[in-house]
Amino acid sequence: MRENAPVATDYKGDFQELVDEISELLGAPATLENRDFELIAFGAYDSEGELDPAALDPVRTRSILTRRSTAAVRAWFEGFGITRATGPVRIPPTPEAGVHRGRVCLPVRHRGVVLGYVWLLADEPGPTDAQLAAAMQVTARVGALLADEAQAGAGLSRELRAVLTAERGWRRDAALAELRAALGPRAEAPHTLVCVAPWPSPDPDEAPSARTVPHATALCLVPWGAAGQSLAALVRLRTPDAATPALAAAARLLREAPGAGRAAGVGEPLLGLGELGTAWSQASAAARAALAEPRFGPVAQWRDIGPYRLLTALPPDAPEDPVAGALLSPAHRELARTAEVFLDHAGQAGRTAAELGIHRQTLYYRLSRVEQLTGLDLDEGEARLLLHMTLKRARLFP
Repeated sequence: MRENAPVATDYKGDFQELVDEISELLGAPATLENRDFELIAFGAYDSEGELDPAALDPVRTRSILTRRSTAAVRAWFEGFGITRATGPVRIPPTPEAGVHRGRVCLPVRHRGVVLGYVWLLADEPGPTDAQLAAAMQVTARVGALLADEAQAGAGLSRELRAVLTAERGWRRDAALAELRAALGPRAEAPHTLVCVAPWPSPDPDEAPSARTVPHATALCLVPWGAAGQSLAALVRLRTPDAATPALAAAARLLREAPGAGRAAGVGEPLLGLGELGTAWSQASAAARAALAEPRFGPVAQWRDIGPYRLLTALPPDAPEDPVAGALLSPAHRELARTAEVFLDHAGQAGRTAAELGIHRQTLYYRLSRVEQLTGLDLDEGEARLLLHMTLKRARLFP
């Protein structure tokens, strides 16, 4: 185990204390956002009227309620040079942009790099230069804390990725030991894994941080076959039998990765980290099932994907059973769908015909064609099972 393995720290309270300190210095509530305009902390300064929603503006309200700003808002504020500034930047009210009150932006830097911003609603005349100078000294401490958090988060991401990509044996055991050391006492809490696939960018710097995802302990990118990358999230659970935090994290991550053709899977809860590899296999399987069967998604739990729990365990490059080769050709797409619906309904002709919107005689004709193409007798249970699994597997690996 490396001696410099990152040590898990709860930064949330530290950020809140520093933002409260700035609020007291400036006599007004301040907010802290990272450089991507994601809300970290909100200083609730006790001053009459300051927290009245009517005293805010649409931009401020959205930032607090959704914990982030839109790309348009970000570009508008960056137009005032806040990314390059080393001191306070005063921004006038601009009602047409949704900014009904003036702002003071205090850039948060560490070793010359901007890591975030402290925002203050400030009508004229606003804070004095002396007050702002004192507040900037506090932002230096915020910057150092953000840098520490980023380093710790990067360490956790590396350790988690090492666990999920290592082969079974001493390499995975060593990676698990380092992840446990990095998490400290939190390693024994209930956890599970979330898989979002495929993830739209292979760049780790473009992935969300654990701080912005509810209940997430660490995030990392993991290879996802020929599709590129998936995103793994280690999620804390309140209790071993409650998956709500993982479902919330999965939904948030899907919003972070807009676009069609994405899904999330959630593994089974676990105590400790010893079965993290199994939980990742489950989360990946559930995501793959949700991609294959929209009825499972967009967020699927491994416990709910039925026979896909077995089918997803097959390697993607495993040879297909030849029994349905002809049936799966584009020319017979409707016959394949008929067979799958028939088997989904346990061979009940009435329900199958009703779902397909066809007459029973049409159904019987199609099923006879299926038997001719596959050489199977659909009156036989094992023949039905073979065809059903073959059709389902084709959904997983089209």
